[in-house]
Amino acid sequence: MKMIVGLGNPGSQYAKTKHNIGFMAVDALAKKYDVEIRKQEFNALTGSAFVDGEKVLLVKPQTFMNDSGRAVGQLKAFYQFAADEILIIQDDMDMTMGRLRLRQRGSAGGHNGIKSIINVLGTQDFYRAKIGIQHPKRQKVVDWVLTPFSKDDQIAILTGIDKLQDAADDWIHGLDFAQLMNKYN
Repeated sequence: MKMIVGLGNPGSQYAKTKHNIGFMAVDALAKKYDVEIRKQEFNALTGSAFVDGEKVLLVKPQTFMNDSGRAVGQLKAFYQFAADEILIIQDDMDMTMGRLRLRQRGSAGGHNGIKSIINVLGTQDFYRAKIGIQHPKRQKVVDWVLTPFSKDDQIAILTGIDKLQDAADDWIHGLDFAQLMNKYN
């Protein structure tokens, strides 16, 4: 069993913002696997599917970004996920727009959603898929992450999400995460 968590903020006003790239990626996976993400449980919206015999739980925490760990921790405990069965999808301002980078572990790097997950899980050892949203040139960070993508940036973001879908599919089908990083980073 695998759990794929996309980080974001609930509410239509945040739906297309840069900080919601995790939600967008999970929605793309849901479409790919023909899953409806509508079950409300443990401060999250979830949907599950079987992909070649592997149960996959897709998750969109509804606690706002800074408290994402609450939903992740509750779901991990209830479903008894091991750390190597969890993939968190997050935005990353230190990467170019749409770039995908996979990591096995590490610090929060200033990302409040990841800080929350580390605090609740008590470890930095969980898989992450980072999608670049680039650093703002003339805006405050909070304004940057809470604004929609430009038309030009949407192309790069869709490319990053497509690449993430391929990586998630390989992970679900049993590719070792170190091999996954070699293939997609």
